[in-house]
Amino acid sequence: MEVMRDCKDQCVVICSIENFDPMGVHTGDSITVAPAMTLTDKEYQMMRDASFACIREVGVETGGSNIQFAVNPKNGRMVVIEMNPRVSRSSALASKATGFPIAKIAAKLAVGYSLDELKNDITRETPTCFEPTIDYVVTKIPRFTFEKFPGADPILTSSMKSVGEAMAIGRTFKESLQKALRSLETRAWGFGGGGAFGDREPRELSEIKSRLSTPRAERIFYIRYAFLAGMTVDEIHQITAIDPWFLHQLKELVELENRLSTQSINSLDASILRSAKEAGFTDTQIAHLVGSRRQKIRKLRESHGIFTTYRLVDTCAAEFEAYTPYYYSSYGDENEIKPSSKKKIMILGGGPNRIGQGIEFDYCCVHASFALREMGYESIMVNSNPETVSTDYDTSDKLFFEPLTLEDVLEIYSQEKCDGVIVQFGGQTPLNLASELSEYGINIIGTSHESIERAEDREFFRNVLEKIALKQPVNRTARSPEEAYEMAGSIGFPILLRPSFVLGGRGMFIVYDMDELKRVVREAFDVAPGKPVLLDKFLEDAIELDVDCISDGETVVIGGMLEHIEFAGVHSGDAAMVLPPHTLGKAMLDKVREATYALAKELKIIGLMNIQYAIKDGELYILEANPRASRTIPFVSKAIGVPLAKLAAKVMVGKTLQELGFTKEVIPSYFSVKESVFPFVRFPNSPITLSPEMRSTGEVMGQAFDMGMAFAKSQMAAQPSIPLSGNVFISVKDSDKAAACRLARSFDELGFTLCATEGTALAIQEAGIPVSRVFKLSEGGRPNIVDIIKNGQVQLIVNCPKGMIPRKDDDAIRREAVNRSICIMTTLTSAFAAVDGIRAMRTKPLEVTTIQEYHQHL
Repeated sequence: MEVMRDCKDQCVVICSIENFDPMGVHTGDSITVAPAMTLTDKEYQMMRDASFACIREVGVETGGSNIQFAVNPKNGRMVVIEMNPRVSRSSALASKATGFPIAKIAAKLAVGYSLDELKNDITRETPTCFEPTIDYVVTKIPRFTFEKFPGADPILTSSMKSVGEAMAIGRTFKESLQKALRSLETRAWGFGGGGAFGDREPRELSEIKSRLSTPRAERIFYIRYAFLAGMTVDEIHQITAIDPWFLHQLKELVELENRLSTQSINSLDASILRSAKEAGFTDTQIAHLVGSRRQKIRKLRESHGIFTTYRLVDTCAAEFEAYTPYYYSSYGDENEIKPSSKKKIMILGGGPNRIGQGIEFDYCCVHASFALREMGYESIMVNSNPETVSTDYDTSDKLFFEPLTLEDVLEIYSQEKCDGVIVQFGGQTPLNLASELSEYGINIIGTSHESIERAEDREFFRNVLEKIALKQPVNRTARSPEEAYEMAGSIGFPILLRPSFVLGGRGMFIVYDMDELKRVVREAFDVAPGKPVLLDKFLEDAIELDVDCISDGETVVIGGMLEHIEFAGVHSGDAAMVLPPHTLGKAMLDKVREATYALAKELKIIGLMNIQYAIKDGELYILEANPRASRTIPFVSKAIGVPLAKLAAKVMVGKTLQELGFTKEVIPSYFSVKESVFPFVRFPNSPITLSPEMRSTGEVMGQAFDMGMAFAKSQMAAQPSIPLSGNVFISVKDSDKAAACRLARSFDELGFTLCATEGTALAIQEAGIPVSRVFKLSEGGRPNIVDIIKNGQVQLIVNCPKGMIPRKDDDAIRREAVNRSICIMTTLTSAFAAVDGIRAMRTKPLEVTTIQEYHQHL
């Protein structure tokens, strides 16, 4: 229950949210439904009264609280599980589900307003003490990324493991569930009807029961397989403890799917088509089931007068007029879209947060919306993520809370009569739609679809680089595993293997021999079905550089150059980065600038572009170019004080950089360091390693005029912070022993004591540096390195094993360090940065400075 209280002791329930899964699954990992669907009115009123009693007794004088209850379905016994006397994850969901801005109202209540004094933004007539009433159903489904963490336990428990969520609104639970499933972007088209987990092939009953008995991300789909296999609602309820009401709804969906599968396009009548559309089946699903094509299904249903309609989210079940255009699609007689004569630009959001595609892209979408509004355009936002600012009803002129699929986007574009669509800002999701949108004649503003393809397609991109005389690592494109084996022989190992058209490094591997290649090549192809896999010669120990630039087609301006602290081989989303570059000279940076200008002009970039470079032995190589906003745009914009995404949106609708007053690269006199935040503690059995596959779920920024201090601040923000004294453990591969000795000397000079495993300890001793030897786990002696970590005898760990995947000893060291929040560096470059940070912290005062004060030095 989401509850609010004001200084007059007025309490209101904003929203009731029910978990689809029974007790035992964290609410953040459970499918949730609003309003609560299975409570009797008596149970709801008891829960409402108990919520008010809790918020009063705990002493929440003003603001919102989230109170979680459990009800025993056998006897109705109700218990309070927990109370969060603050806004929570559920508060964001409740706000988007009802249109009631909980955080905004809570802030006003905190400064003395009361609920009866504040007006509802949406109706502009009712006070906020009116409890929201909704005449639709909202379904939230969590997004998981277990594939990023090999060895992680995918069983859902009371410890949250999801990294994002999708939300959908429909007139019925069936409709909103299907929309939510396809919003997840896991290749599921809905609850059956083709796509991932949508096949009709019979499954073994033993497999089905096993999957039902244990809560996992895909359990919802195995309920469908259970019904297809002939299991009853009662049998499934006994295994899953999911409420029978939900199971009956799912059974009806399966029954409708079965009816559709017996039809052909010629036998489909208006009745079954309308039933299917009202139950959330897309034209694509129906076409798959009847053996036809999506376009034919759409034409047929429209001939029967079955059109997509859009309804308003109004907080009051249509009792009062809604002034905020916040829409969801359905099928009915009334279409509440309000036409306007203004020019309209659609912005495609990024969908649910996941590793590789998160709020960095939402930042860009929001700034684009603000820019379009300033330019006099009507901005139309399409997104399905309740955790974002882009899905606030007042961010854009119109908000459509819809899945980001071709079918859904085309429908909105058509009904709103948009003048263009922006695909650059939402990450890979909208970019992957660009080709099909172009085929339907949709006007993609900014960088054209053809230019996007020239950058994304390896063959085209190679031709582009040859034309402007820029180097790439030796590379090949394989369309089958057999081709990959053959090409690997001509390239030579080590090789960076990666799928095309993906974000977040999914399916990327560094392989050092043919055996390793054979073990992982199938996974690389499976990540992007039908797309080629790229093989690049991996440049070991190369410096990597990310460059973000903006172009209006004539003028190209670099927004920022970010030097990776780690060597090439760590995904840019996971790497620590420094702006401006801290080790590269002017000649090389000028070379990078010229390459950036040439590439932006050759690709005819209108808007933003991100280029990744590698520098090895004084040679500059281009690794890839992304003709879109990158995840570093928010970081760069804050570092240089220029809203790059906002400028890019204005450029896309015809403004020049000259007109916008941004024609010169901003090079700060201070350093900004980006550090990544990882969820390894949530996945105990997964290797703790930095690799080409992104695993971070967030990032922080540290700023200072001294590079060491900026790095130290970034570590404080990311946690754990670097220690200023104590014992340092060092363990490195043979090729790093010389550098490890230099590192050890630096720590020794700073007064740290050193310990190391046998090989590393011997090298450090030979360099004349005092060090004590500790046992490896595999040596069997005690105390071993894990023992001394557990005993709190190590304050900083430097662990750099051979290869990308840590061995058993290394993994045990890293796991213990993560569990005990001990600072650990897994690359020597980051360890040297830590030394600089320690020196700075010891010799300079730690100053707190606003970002605005830093910008005064630009």
